[in-house]
Amino acid sequence: MDDSSLSSSIDVDKGFAIAFVILLFLFLIVMIFRCAKLVKNPYEASSTTAEPPLS
Repeated sequence: MDDSSLSSSIDVDKGFAIAFVILLFLFLIVMIFRCAKLVKNPYEASSTTAEPPLS
């Protein structure tokens, strides 16, 4: 049995871990931009919820 071919192949667990970390960072970046948009203009961001007028 030749172990050199096994060591040169990509480890599946390591690939899943790297993909998970990349997706986590992308989610974090999206949340940062959404929160910054909310802080910049909170009334525009909250107008997406349809609330009936009180009168």
